[in-house]
Amino acid sequence: MGKILIKDCTIVPISGPVIAKGVIAINDDRLHYVGRADGLPAGWQADTVIEAGDMVALPGLVNAHTHAAMTLLRSYADDLPLKQWLEEKIWPREDRLEREDIYWGSKLALLEMIRSGTTTFADMYFHMDAVAEAVVEAGLRASLCQGLIGLQDTSNKRLEAGISMVKEWHGAGEGRITTMLGPHAPNTCTPEYLTRVAETAAGLGVGLHIHLAETRGEVEDVKARYGATPVALVNKLGLLDLPVLAAHCVHLTTEEIAILAEKKVGVAHCPESNLKLASGVAPVKEMLAAGVNVAIGTDGASSNNNLDMVAETRTAALLAKGITGDPTVVPAHQALVMATLNGARALGLEKEIGTLEAGKKADLILVDMRQPHLMPPNDVEANLVYAARGSDVDTVIVNGKILMARGEVKTLDAEEIYAQVTKRMHKG
Repeated sequence: MGKILIKDCTIVPISGPVIAKGVIAINDDRLHYVGRADGLPAGWQADTVIEAGDMVALPGLVNAHTHAAMTLLRSYADDLPLKQWLEEKIWPREDRLEREDIYWGSKLALLEMIRSGTTTFADMYFHMDAVAEAVVEAGLRASLCQGLIGLQDTSNKRLEAGISMVKEWHGAGEGRITTMLGPHAPNTCTPEYLTRVAETAAGLGVGLHIHLAETRGEVEDVKARYGATPVALVNKLGLLDLPVLAAHCVHLTTEEIAILAEKKVGVAHCPESNLKLASGVAPVKEMLAAGVNVAIGTDGASSNNNLDMVAETRTAALLAKGITGDPTVVPAHQALVMATLNGARALGLEKEIGTLEAGKKADLILVDMRQPHLMPPNDVEANLVYAARGSDVDTVIVNGKILMARGEVKTLDAEEIYAQVTKRMHKG
């Protein structure tokens, strides 16, 4: 990895004000210095120098909820309600996916994420060892869990696979891979199964990644079966006493928002997927006001239909304004915090990533601001949120390693990935 010096860039550290004409010094996998050029320690010499006069540096984006290999199902079954989409289209097609399919679908996702500035993502799917292998090769950072649909796991084979995932892969890839257990949702897992998963996670020392209150139908189903809303149910069962990453959280009461805040649940807000499936709009304004840690996720590419966190961040900001009628809700800086630091917090990684500060992991991106849609540079944070595109990302660095430079991905072969995924989806 060595020493890298990024010169003359505008720095959006997230943890403080924007720094003009700044420098970033990287020593192996850590940020050594972030600040004005005149503050760089005397005598510090770099092995690699990146001239970044037209660039903005910011922490790598954190995709707080996705299903990476569902890139294989992009545009496969669109314009359907969630229940029908899952049960009649997605699950039957997934039943035919094999381990190698998951590996190549994940590689396609990783390529897309690198190109659009995502450096860390939280993933729930199956054959997760194949996902982990792809992550190690691509160089990204990831929180991975085996998806556990309790109603289909009567023999606990999926839970056993989830346990194996934690034991075999937690800390792999030079520490870039962390793990959780992934109970799918309260309407697909019985209370007994959820309790078993939570107890297992506690014993393993990991958290939980779960879909929660995604649709009105889910809420009514859980209330009819168990006499409680999804959030109240998992809280009663003790799940929220563990670190929890909860995806969606669209249909919430004021009391449930208070529970999420009290229990320090990380919420992965997935606006584009929720809009496309007509699941509703999460009460982001209310959650933020209550102190809930709201991050941003894309969900899978089969319901979005992309993994572009730059676009997702803009949608999150605009949707919050439009749905509340308040243009001050989710201002540009807060949107960037949600896409970086809040994502890191939701994954339990805020001590390592999410801001550009000396001592943290060297996970960052450079955005090329010399674009017609980013001129003039009146407000760099507003430009990043309201005008930038994923394709504006020029350079991606994770753990001190350059994964993409000048738009060229160094760790993945795009043409091989395209050929593999096309062949696999054509096999039926």
